[in-house]
Amino acid sequence: MALCAFVLIASEFMPVSLLTPIANDLTITEGYAGQSISISGLFALFTSLFLTTIVGKIDRKSILLFFTILMGISGIIVAFAPNATILMIGRAILGICIGGFWSMSAATAMRLVPKDKVPKALAIINGGNALATTIAAPLGSYLGGIIGWRGAFFCIVPIAIIAFIWQYKSMPSLPSQHSYGHRPKLSSVFKLLKQWKVTLGIVSVMLFFMGVFSLFTYLRPFLEVKTKLDVQMISLALLALGIAGLIGTFIIGNLLKTKLFSLLIVIPFLMMFLAIGFILFGNSVTWVFILISLWGLFATSAPVAWWTWLSQTLPNDAEAGGGLMVAVIQLSITLGAALGGLLFDAYGYEITFVFSAIILAISAIMSSITAFYTVKNR
Repeated sequence: MALCAFVLIASEFMPVSLLTPIANDLTITEGYAGQSISISGLFALFTSLFLTTIVGKIDRKSILLFFTILMGISGIIVAFAPNATILMIGRAILGICIGGFWSMSAATAMRLVPKDKVPKALAIINGGNALATTIAAPLGSYLGGIIGWRGAFFCIVPIAIIAFIWQYKSMPSLPSQHSYGHRPKLSSVFKLLKQWKVTLGIVSVMLFFMGVFSLFTYLRPFLEVKTKLDVQMISLALLALGIAGLIGTFIIGNLLKTKLFSLLIVIPFLMMFLAIGFILFGNSVTWVFILISLWGLFATSAPVAWWTWLSQTLPNDAEAGGGLMVAVIQLSITLGAALGGLLFDAYGYEITFVFSAIILAISAIMSSITAFYTVKNR
């Protein structure tokens, strides 16, 4: 599952490191090219909401394998896309895979390991996320300069094949836990929002990811325009971001048992200052490398914390809760990338990054309210 997470994240966010060449090749703006992330997020949203209803009693292993195959097909379509429309279709297919896999990840981890090992299992799965950030972004940028952005995307395909074989061989059968004849309804997902602790947490999640991706999606154009980095230096900057994220993922796994809510509050608060720091110190290569490393450290750690929050808050509704969580995250990514693209095209990076900082600040406030309410009503 960690390998599958690696391929998914590498596929989903590779446009970030290849935004400029994609835009140039397809004769579209960088803001419009950034919508290739938005559309995958949109389709992931709908998939995550309807998945449990559609799949019913189908073995969860078979579903995960299906999404892995679909991921490889998406990579082929994107790599050979002759225009922006076909590119968006390929990215939409990827969104289906993203929504399906991540909505099932927490529930699957809870079935594969003992209860006290769930945070560690989620950290390992998200380690694939961090590893993808470490390798995919700089490697995508580097390969884009050698074999083009199409070749970089096609490199995802053989890795998806390996992920399929590995899951097929190593993962046990995972029959549906729903009773015979019972097909979960979409309403069961939204019923979770009747619990105030869930609603508050979900709003916090939405604001956090929206703030992150309104900035992160347009990081490469910022590095080119403001910091004046060439392709090689951009690759190094993204590598620093990824390595820091990988470190953060494993550090946070040891802190979640006792510091969960503290982390959920502190991370967006610190990232607000990082967003402002990019504006103030964007001309300095040294400062940008420091800021981008810290951004990777916090941004990759946060999902582990929020998935742990979900497993603790909804231990008996993990699939429905996972679907709701993924829907909210993907909606946030879609809104963040879309609004960030509009602001970036219209006003440049300054307003875009200020917007990110404001949203992250509100997220920190909402996380504080979530923590207070949850602790008070235990």
